[in-house]
Amino acid sequence: MTKMIRIAAGALIAAGLAASAHAAEHKLKASLDSKQEVPANTSTGKGTAEITVNDTTKEVSWTVNFEGLSADTTAAHIHGPAAAGTNAGVIQALSPQGTAPKSPLTGKATLTDAQIADILAGKTYVNVHTTANKGGEIRGQISP
Repeated sequence: MTKMIRIAAGALIAAGLAASAHAAEHKLKASLDSKQEVPANTSTGKGTAEITVNDTTKEVSWTVNFEGLSADTTAAHIHGPAAAGTNAGVIQALSPQGTAPKSPLTGKATLTDAQIADILAGKTYVNVHTTANKGGEIRGQISP
């Protein structure tokens, strides 16, 4: 009987390891609007961000769509760590520096363990900046 228990326990452990190996990729999203900016503004612009995090390779990839902004874009970033309603520094630029982001905005980067942990914990946000709203025109907290 003891041998049967060990075999069953071994099978459960193997199944758990296989499941955790597949849990490395996390899909997150954000809904962007001007009301989430700090301070909020009157822009009618809006957007969405789809973020994929691989916590094994530390790679983050993104697709950000936006429309209806009040002026030309100047930058787009992931900021953090920050809860909703608070501002934080840039973790990752979403477009090359000096290049005006265009929708859809796609890319990928490798981040640190701490940055990955902040993204997965909901402590980061996507921000799209414009010439009219230099601090950010639309923003959205990244969440599962």
